Amino acid sequence: MKARPFLAVVLAVVLLLLSLAAGGWWLVLQRSPLQLQHQALVSPRAARFVPRSAALSLYWLSDGEQPVGYARAVAPPRQRRQAAEAVARLRDGGFAAAGLDYPSELAPWLGRELGLALLASEPGAAPDGWLLALRSRDADGARRFLQRFWQTRSLAGTDLQISSYRGMGLISGRGALVGTTPVPIATALINDDFVLIASGRGVLEQALDVSQIDELNQAASPRFQQGVQQLAEGAALLTARPEALGPWLGLPASLNAPGAIQELVASLRPEGRTLVLDGLLQLGPEAGALEALPATTPAAAATGTALLEGLQGPSDSLALVQQPSAWPALWQPLLTAVLPAAGQSLPALVVAGDTGPVLWSEGRQGWLLGTAADQPDPADLDGPLAAEGLIAAPLPVEGDASIRVWTRLEAPQAGRRPARTEPAQLQASLAGARSSQGRLAWWGQNLAVLQDQREARQPPRPRLEQLASLDLVQAPLQWAMADQRAQALLQRWTTWRLLSGLAGQPLAEAVQGLSLGLEAGPDSGASVHVRAQLGFG
Repeated sequence: MKARPFLAVVLAVVLLLLSLAAGGWWLVLQRSPLQLQHQALVSPRAARFVPRSAALSLYWLSDGEQPVGYARAVAPPRQRRQAAEAVARLRDGGFAAAGLDYPSELAPWLGRELGLALLASEPGAAPDGWLLALRSRDADGARRFLQRFWQTRSLAGTDLQISSYRGMGLISGRGALVGTTPVPIATALINDDFVLIASGRGVLEQALDVSQIDELNQAASPRFQQGVQQLAEGAALLTARPEALGPWLGLPASLNAPGAIQELVASLRPEGRTLVLDGLLQLGPEAGALEALPATTPAAAATGTALLEGLQGPSDSLALVQQPSAWPALWQPLLTAVLPAAGQSLPALVVAGDTGPVLWSEGRQGWLLGTAADQPDPADLDGPLAAEGLIAAPLPVEGDASIRVWTRLEAPQAGRRPARTEPAQLQASLAGARSSQGRLAWWGQNLAVLQDQREARQPPRPRLEQLASLDLVQAPLQWAMADQRAQALLQRWTTWRLLSGLAGQPLAEAVQGLSLGLEAGPDSGASVHVRAQLGFG
């Protein structure tokens, strides 16, 4: 009988130790930078001070140290220091652009929310002002920062103006980091733990105005709140209006036409060494929603799966497009970027005549198109191609008697003509070829591409894994790029070059791949769901 109390005590001690261990582990996980991968998306407090008319806004829902810790945690062991330093330089450069020194002025007090908005003085114009909202970890940090901030600028000769607006104390003047040109800056302290910094008194007064009127600020916008709820997870929240979608986010000019796109609401979150963007493009009446595309039928889905499973050989760019000929006109520039060689005669006719899925692959040997065997019928292309001087003919090849080629007869180029004693001979240049394999057809830029497809035994696994990770099986567009193709695309993007400038080093070299998917949004065609994944080494 005496053993029972002893066992009860032992059991209680064990349970207590397990509880303490579980609690300690939970606290470690909560403070771990890896929590950025599964952070719930919430409506940021700073959104109350951002006008709905803001061209672009970005809300970072963590402090300034977590991204640096995350980069260090997920980078390969030999690259952890370099990865952390690169993220830290990007962070510090961003604050320096606003005249702030992160290590000395912000690091001691900055809390888990940061907001940035780009504003235009006139509706639809390019942004010419900015607003920064910073949340303090405690009640005294924000006040001490403002005191030191303006004391330092005052000692440097800045004339300060102190006033009151809507019951808030405003301080304005001209400030900058040492060695940089002073710029207009205005600040306000909200509820002792929130600092607003703006590119001038007028911008700051506008922020305080909209905070008092729900119909004017982002926080009370139904579209903004709906985006937060539908996106659910993210370490950052991004919004952009048409005037920022082209210059800042690189959308084709056709999608910036009046009435095409109303707004983008997107979340950013890391997954391992990949940065994921999930966004909802709110469409206007002129957009031609992706919902207008015919729904993916079971037959089309089966054909798309068969194309992906049948593809062989390396690929630098791989895209699966559902019925490209049926896409609305406003989205055609995007397809041109995905299918760059579709402007040539043969691939253009194949894409235009296919009523099912099209698989596009580009590699060192050239482009390759995959379709269903009867989509389109090659005989239907002979007439239009003949009008351009292309002649169709069968080409028996060992192991494949179904190859059909289209060639053009040309005179020899100058400098390559035979001696005058010999008659000039016409040369045949290959414009493309087609080979059928069961219920699939493969169209290639040259015979070497078709030979790789016929004889290679290794599929392009990295590209297929990129498409699979998008998890958009029935999306009208799925596109994956290798490192060099992704780097070349990003380096043409103005915002990427700006980020590289803020970081003080090229950022493209670390990119290992880029993938993109588009599908109809959850609200019956009123929006488009965009998912992009940027992989880093």
